[in-house]
Amino acid sequence: MATGALLKSSKFVSSQCLKVVASQTRTFTSQLNDQQKAIQELTRSFSNEYLKPNAAKHDLERRFPFDAIKKLTDLGLMGACVDKEYGGLGLDYLSLAVAVEELSRGCASTGMIVSIHNFLYANLVNEKGTPEQKELFLRDFTKGAIGCFALSEPGAGTDVANIRSRAHLDGDKWVLQGKKSWVTSAIEGSATAVFATLNPELRHKGIACFLVPMDAEGVFRGKKEPIMSVRAATACTVTLDEVKIPRGYMVGEEGEGFKVAMEQLDQGRIGIAAHAVGIAQSALDTAINYAKERVAFGKSLTRLASVKDRLTDMCILVETARLATYRAATDVSTKNSAMAKYIAGRNAAAVADHCVQIMGGRGLSTEYDAERHYRDARGTQIYGGVTDIQKRLVGHFLLKEHDAL
Repeated sequence: MATGALLKSSKFVSSQCLKVVASQTRTFTSQLNDQQKAIQELTRSFSNEYLKPNAAKHDLERRFPFDAIKKLTDLGLMGACVDKEYGGLGLDYLSLAVAVEELSRGCASTGMIVSIHNFLYANLVNEKGTPEQKELFLRDFTKGAIGCFALSEPGAGTDVANIRSRAHLDGDKWVLQGKKSWVTSAIEGSATAVFATLNPELRHKGIACFLVPMDAEGVFRGKKEPIMSVRAATACTVTLDEVKIPRGYMVGEEGEGFKVAMEQLDQGRIGIAAHAVGIAQSALDTAINYAKERVAFGKSLTRLASVKDRLTDMCILVETARLATYRAATDVSTKNSAMAKYIAGRNAAAVADHCVQIMGGRGLSTEYDAERHYRDARGTQIYGGVTDIQKRLVGHFLLKEHDAL
């Protein structure tokens, strides 16, 4: 009997079984739709025209790309997935991932800023905020205000359940006390999502999420961290000293903060994976352009077997990371996003290493792009969740799917 006839026959398959079969159909495709292609073309052109020419200078001077962010705001991309009623474009995650990739291809710092603002802040408020919270903490953030995500602490990075920042009610106000580390764009930001515990003894069950204006009394920004990668972006500590905010600024319910953070990190990893793909693609572009022009042993480097092999490896690594990232953006889960970030981060570092090697001494020079790609690629294995933890997450959910824990 033909498969179609078998599935339609009530003798073999009940209606419930048909639902199961349908749910197991693999529908993922790496083919972009018209909207996603339009976003790709737009951001690629923007990247080539505005970002790439200034990327090295901004990196060297550690200068925040205000002009680029302003232009991207005007294009609507600082509210890419936000509902249109709040000033966003209402795009899907893959469209945003494609945009982050193309922007990171031109300037990794700009891609990082756009990724964090959208995936970790704007999407959080858009998807989990109340109408009142969206009016206060979202509408202006599609028009130029920058949002942040304050989760990590000096003693709680990967171990989110160990958060020690405290929150307690005082009348109709929440009072926050603590210190957050590595808060991207906090120096320029207007508000941040802060995760604090209501009861440390409850571990992850005691955490809540709050929206905090950066100009609230008791909020203090630290100095910019002198990090080796994405040097035009900023990160600093944020100290909360008896910060009082209205009761309505808590996202979700008491004790739901851990869930909010984990769901947002699933998105954030997609953003960092796309960011890593963009860096890797730029490193591949740099290597090819150099190899075409450089002559050794009487011929261009592209005709040397060893160089051709490296370029081939680089191409395979970039495409593999891109496919994993697209899959994660269209089928969001902890396993998929962790896998995408793991693959993209490792592959970007390997591609950038090949780029430096192909360029030889020039690859080590700060006058060429290769060493910047190398530094930027290395960072993608750290921020947003270290590579080691991503591998653990993939393994955990793999075994859980097979009932093998």
